[in-house]
Amino acid sequence: MEKCRHAVITGGEGELAGAIAGELNARGYLVDSPAHGELDVTNPEQVASYFSERPDIMLLINAAGLTRDAAFGRLSTADRDLVFDVNLTGALRCSREAIRQMVRARNPGHVIQIGSFAALHGNSGQSAYAAAKAGLIGFTHSIAREFGRRDIRANCILPGFLRTRMTADLPPEVIENVRAQHCLDHFTTPQDTARFIATLDSLPGISGQVFNLDSRITRW
Repeated sequence: MEKCRHAVITGGEGELAGAIAGELNARGYLVDSPAHGELDVTNPEQVASYFSERPDIMLLINAAGLTRDAAFGRLSTADRDLVFDVNLTGALRCSREAIRQMVRARNPGHVIQIGSFAALHGNSGQSAYAAAKAGLIGFTHSIAREFGRRDIRANCILPGFLRTRMTADLPPEVIENVRAQHCLDHFTTPQDTARFIATLDSLPGISGQVFNLDSRITRW
């Protein structure tokens, strides 16, 4: 009998993490989707302890994230550091601990980073967020190369503009401007992203890739 895949999704309070958890559960995964109180990705000791209790992890999805938007000249040091600590350093912490468990168990593992279109085209007022998400792309490529021979994959997903609590307070004109950049006149949904991630995990020959999940056309 095929082994049930154990998945951990960080940022469990978010709507995207919830959609991913629901999709993976429906496909027979064992899913942990810890909220901030259970897994604070900015706390190294808590991260190490959390993953030490999950030696059978086979899929990590780093979905914890936040924004602190401000013009670069007005961005406080505290907000800049927090954006990096959650979006980039937190993902590195969790990836390191999860990969350690995958290597020890000799499990075929998969680490998926939730990136952002901002990593490719930094938005005004999102310098720290764009830089942190761009870092995830380079990190994805590096760990894909380092751990490929151990059958551990790494990929990065750019979900596109999602209508979630994170974007709920944006002015209507900003939302419409983003929509106008899409070839299709609609946005991707958390459920679309969740289905893509579940399908990607079922395809063992794909690693080191970045997937943009909306209809904005861009060049690397």
